[in-house]
Amino acid sequence: MEHVTEGSWESLPVRLHPRVLGALRELGFPYMTPVQSATIPLFMKNKDVAAEAVTGSGKTLAFVIPILEILLRREEKLKKYQVGALIITPTRELAIQIDEVLAHFTKHFPQFSQILWIGGRNPGEDVAKFKEQGGNIIVATPGRLEDMFRRKAEGLALASCVRSLDVLVLDEADRLLDMGFEASINTILEFLPKQRRTGLFSATQTQEVESLVRAGLRNPVRISVKEKGVAASSTQKTPSRLENYYMVCKADEKFNQLVHFLRNHKQEKHLVFFSTCACVEYYGKALEALVKGVQIMCIHGKMKHKRDKIFMGFRRLQSGILVCTDVMARGIDIPEVNWVLQYDPPSSASAFVHRCGRTARIGHGGSALVFLLPMEESYVSFLEINQKCPLQEMKLQKNTGDLLPKLKSMALSDRAMFEKGMKAFVSYVQAYAKHECNLIFRIKVLLEDLPC
Repeated sequence: MEHVTEGSWESLPVRLHPRVLGALRELGFPYMTPVQSATIPLFMKNKDVAAEAVTGSGKTLAFVIPILEILLRREEKLKKYQVGALIITPTRELAIQIDEVLAHFTKHFPQFSQILWIGGRNPGEDVAKFKEQGGNIIVATPGRLEDMFRRKAEGLALASCVRSLDVLVLDEADRLLDMGFEASINTILEFLPKQRRTGLFSATQTQEVESLVRAGLRNPVRISVKEKGVAASSTQKTPSRLENYYMVCKADEKFNQLVHFLRNHKQEKHLVFFSTCACVEYYGKALEALVKGVQIMCIHGKMKHKRDKIFMGFRRLQSGILVCTDVMARGIDIPEVNWVLQYDPPSSASAFVHRCGRTARIGHGGSALVFLLPMEESYVSFLEINQKCPLQEMKLQKNTGDLLPKLKSMALSDRAMFEKGMKAFVSYVQAYAKHECNLIFRIKVLLEDLPC
């Protein structure tokens, strides 16, 4: 009798296709995570699933595997232009990532074609590619997918193609709604057949997500997965292997502390979060000049055509710094991120959790550090109560030096950088005027290291 190890893919109550198991071995995933073991059997028993799980818990495989298994079990094989599965996700980076994971499996199943539809690309080329190769599995962002349903005049009758749909997945559902895609999602749902399997995956459960569950799922099985070892009474949203720190520093120390930290961790991989696109451009330029011998990249939501290349390039780096906005905060899986640094605390506690979740993913360790002003120290206890997210204090680093005069001198001698600084100042004030009662202190922080 064959011995089956608990937690292995072979221990599932439903047998996976041998080539699916082979692809999992290639990827180096011998064991399931809790969200995978809970979700896959339900999906394959034709249940709708609404899953809430901590970020970095392996949600992508929890829907990619059942999609393939369901399509393999179809009585009638999918034709070239029949869409059997549709995966909708909020950002193009996350869509690219899911498409890559899916490709690891579909290379073993050449009968299935897959296609990626995201913003920042020519929609005419997307139409042409679908007409040429079809798309049995589509990974898409909501805006581009909604647009594709309107391109019947160009020879793409997508509404007819999705009549054969077996599975719909809404990934990062709370983020889909946060980003204002509710109208697009509702429009897309109207085109889809009611007789389908639907999976909704979310790191947080909100009232808006609950409304979407009621609108898009039929008698769903609800799953809330906590990491092994987390008490049943706990609602901690961050991975258990994450070391979470905060540093309290005065306004004129903040930038010095950031640069000193990065200079002393050059062999590691970092995400550095700022509040706005303009801040990313300004501080990214500053860090390039002040942190030598390490590759620094910048990415934000207003980059239309460069984002894909930057994202893929940073993923391949062994070490480096990615200066970014919250466009990188959700669902993104970048290998071996050692530190997530937050120059400012974000405007919401959930955003803090998602930023931190870019490290310590799927069983790996990682660390996160947020810089706080003295008057913001209450943020620590707020996170512990609101998100069950404990933080340890990191003491100020010594002998950092004062870089602010040099930073101002650089900005004043470089017109382009000066303009970036002005834009950063304006965008920063606008962003925090909406959320922060202590705006005057935040303006003071910015005045310390901007050429105003």
